[in-house]
Amino acid sequence: MGFLVRWAINAVALWITTLVVPDIDVTGSSSGRNALTLIIVALIFGLVNAVLKPIIHVVGCLFYILTLGLFALVVNALLFLLTDWIADQADLPFHIDGFWPAFWGAIVMAVVSWLISLVIPDRWEGKA
Repeated sequence: MGFLVRWAINAVALWITTLVVPDIDVTGSSSGRNALTLIIVALIFGLVNAVLKPIIHVVGCLFYILTLGLFALVVNALLFLLTDWIADQADLPFHIDGFWPAFWGAIVMAVVSWLISLVIPDRWEGKA
């Protein structure tokens, strides 16, 4: 159940990100298509983060230390751009127009996801 809740949180955070950050767009032909796109892109984003982020943390440990963690912002932006590329390959109407929108979009996604997670009770996270 925790996975589905996390997935829904990411989808809502992604939707808010598309509303707040210019140059991050969902351009489906209908609201239903846009909602489905956001759900699929949220899944892609979650999978990209789950698979690549731990590897990048291990490999780039020195950069995280030298930049006092600011390197994480660049990594998150690049992972967001990778998500955009995968969505493009899957012919989904989701587009990020460059590094800076991805940079700000990754920050908005992280903050919104965190805020929503504060509202969700712990029992949905698999804790009793």
